[in-house]
Amino acid sequence: MHPLRLFATAVSTALLLAGCSPMLPERPAPARYPAAPSRTEAPLVGALIDLPLGGGTRSAVAREGADLQQCMAQLTAARVTFRPVPDRANSETCGLSAGGVLGPDMGTVARMTPGDVEMTCQTALALSIWRRQSLEPAAREILGSDVVQIDHMGAYACRSVNNGGVSNRVSAHSQAAALDFSGVRLRDGRRVAVADDWSGDSPEARFLRRIRDDACRIFGTVLSPDYNAVHRDHLHLEATDTRFCR
Repeated sequence: MHPLRLFATAVSTALLLAGCSPMLPERPAPARYPAAPSRTEAPLVGALIDLPLGGGTRSAVAREGADLQQCMAQLTAARVTFRPVPDRANSETCGLSAGGVLGPDMGTVARMTPGDVEMTCQTALALSIWRRQSLEPAAREILGSDVVQIDHMGAYACRSVNNGGVSNRVSAHSQAAALDFSGVRLRDGRRVAVADDWSGDSPEARFLRRIRDDACRIFGTVLSPDYNAVHRDHLHLEATDTRFCR
C-alpha cells in the first residue's frame, strides 16, 4: 500500500476509535474558600439574642448596638419587632438617635406594658437579650410559671438624673437609652413587683435579684433598690457604654 494511503488509513482508524470511546469526566474545578463574611453576614447576626449570657455579652451589645443597621439585623433575625424612627433633637440635651419603637417579641409570649416603647436600638437589643436569657427562664426556674407581662415605667424622659433632685447631670432617659422595669405578671395570676418583693428571701425576691445580677452582664448601668431610695420601686436598665451595677 502506498505510504500516504497507509498513513491516512491509520489516522482515520484512530479518529474512529476515539469517537467510540466513552467521554472522560471533566476535571472538577479546584475548591474555592468562601470570602470572609461581611458585617451583616457575620455569625453573630441573628444569634446574639439567643446566646446564653457570658463574659462578652455586654461588649457584644455595645458593638452590635452601635450601628443601627447591624442592631436592626440582630432584632429582625430574632423576630423582635422594631420600627426605626428619624433622629430628632428635642432640646440641647434631649432627643433620640439610632432609635425606634420596640414592639412585640414574636419569639416569646410575654408582652411589655405599656407596649410600643420608643428607645435606642441598643436599648432594645439589650432588653431582648435580658428577657430571653434571664427574666423569662428565671421566672420558670424560681417561680414555676411563665411571664406573660413585663411592666415598666417608660424609657424616654427629658430630665436630669434623679428627676432633678440632688443632681443636674443629664439622665440616660433623656436620650431614650434606659428603661425603668417595675415588675412582671405570671401566667398563674401572680404579680411580682420591685416595690413589694425586693427585700427578704422569698422566691419573688430571689427572682428579682437574679434578673438584676444578670442585667449587669448585659447593660452598662443597672440601678436597683440597693442603690438608693429613688430606685425603691424599679430597676434602671441603661444600655450605654458605662459600667456600674448596684
